[in-house]
Amino acid sequence: MAFRFICLAFLGSLALPLAAQDHTVETRTAFARAQHLRRGINASEWFAQSASDYSAARTDRYIDAQDIALMARLGFDHVRLSIDPVPLETRPVGKDGLNAEFVGRLDKVVDAMLANGLAVIIDVHPEESYKQRFTAGDDAVERLTITWRRLAAHYAGRDPERVFFEIMNEPGVHDAYRWAGIQEQLAVAIRSVARRNTLIATGPNYSDIVDLMAMHPLADGNVIYNFHFYDPHEFTHQGASWGEAWWSNTHGIPYPAPEATMQELLKQVPEAAGRYKLENYWLDRWDAHRIRLLIDEAAAWGRENNVPLTCNEFGAYRQFADPVSRMNWIRDVRSALEAGGIGWTMWDYRGGFGVVWKEDGQPARVDEQVVEALGLKR
Repeated sequence: MAFRFICLAFLGSLALPLAAQDHTVETRTAFARAQHLRRGINASEWFAQSASDYSAARTDRYIDAQDIALMARLGFDHVRLSIDPVPLETRPVGKDGLNAEFVGRLDKVVDAMLANGLAVIIDVHPEESYKQRFTAGDDAVERLTITWRRLAAHYAGRDPERVFFEIMNEPGVHDAYRWAGIQEQLAVAIRSVARRNTLIATGPNYSDIVDLMAMHPLADGNVIYNFHFYDPHEFTHQGASWGEAWWSNTHGIPYPAPEATMQELLKQVPEAAGRYKLENYWLDRWDAHRIRLLIDEAAAWGRENNVPLTCNEFGAYRQFADPVSRMNWIRDVRSALEAGGIGWTMWDYRGGFGVVWKEDGQPARVDEQVVEALGLKR
């Protein structure tokens, strides 16, 4: 009997080291696979952000096989494929619980990307109304848990070296502790059916650097941690009709911003409060050095926690920005990320922040200035 207890005690003493060894192996896998996510592009407003129309007639023309091949030729090594969970859940569903017709189109896209040598981030990217229910109760959490388990099982058969599962885009949950619990539950659900794939996790709110730094790494070791970078919004979102109401009044805001331009451009904003906020853009003296210092903080968090990082959204709205200033900003952010050893995914392919101009069903026209600012070789 004494021998039995000694053996049990010995085996118990091994449990923690073995678990630690497993976690170390998982972390090494995540670091290795992060090398597939060095230079990427967001395929936005395609299978997400268009709740009014996810029909084949639209998605087949919005981005096509020629566009996917072009992404690879431009030098991108991965695509972040945003997917609205609602059409996945819409009836009729197949044996796997997913809408067969919608998923069939996704399959063609994912397989075409893999065939072109591109890694793929399967990004669950809900509408704001969907995310708002996460703060109201647990029903929405349980619904997404079920959907993720089905979606992960569906794609677990693809190459795990190049297919990544991003738990959720910009969760919008302001309670960091609640989001930590939700994300852990979703990660466990994904891992229950997809043992080999690498997950991508994020902080609460809207995935800013400060949100990344507020989180604790998941128990799962095979995870890459994500943040988004659009600072300063006064520059990157000038003219935008969403966010701060006064943004829609602004255009031609320079970066970097010489103070001599300030007084004239402040006249664009009629409200005193908006002018005050915009004035701070000049006074904060945004430039490459400031951006580098902020991104270095994210890199330091990654080192302290021994986890790989990616920035899978950054960009500047092009409709109202001075092109030279926009290229300056893109170049500075990209350079700072690369200096910190952080992979990046630009927002986006053909949308308002795009790297190409394209009409539905027509060949894309590349913005060579953006390609150059991203350091890509054609």
